[in-house]
Amino acid sequence: MDADQNRQALVANLQRVASGDRAALKEVYDATSSKLFGVCLRILGSRSEAEDVLQEVYITVWSKADRFDAERASPITWLAALARNRAIDRQRQLGRRSFKPIDEAHEVPDEAESSLASLLRGEDVRQLQGCMSELAATHQAALRSAFFEGLTYQDVAERHNVPTGTMKSWIRRSLLKLKACLAR
Repeated sequence: MDADQNRQALVANLQRVASGDRAALKEVYDATSSKLFGVCLRILGSRSEAEDVLQEVYITVWSKADRFDAERASPITWLAALARNRAIDRQRQLGRRSFKPIDEAHEVPDEAESSLASLLRGEDVRQLQGCMSELAATHQAALRSAFFEGLTYQDVAERHNVPTGTMKSWIRRSLLKLKACLAR
């Protein structure tokens, strides 16, 4: 099955989950749990916390699958955002922790093609890279830190030596610019 077929199957399964289909939730879990676990583990650094957050993510998927819009985001992007946000929320509950470099992340076995490899093959990535290049270098770095490293606004603000409110503005404006660019 190619990447487009996987995406279509995931979209269809999320629509079935929105209708209350438990078997579809299992299929979504089977197709995405290792990737989402990796996101949670990278942010939290604790296997047990990551497992707890992953369970919360799929409870959220069950209750909010009807909010997924395939026109606005790919299913794996939507799911990864849920996992990232839940993990950051959990991290805040646990208290501030320092992040380790991504190179120190635990290996999570997954026989499927990685989501990054899948994305790199697509035209969407080229378009996104082009749009990212239109942003100021500091704004690009802030977006990458927030969305690829899982840092909070406060962490990114500290990294760039700016107030948290300024960082929130940078990221919000950058996302709006990306959205406009991608809509062209």
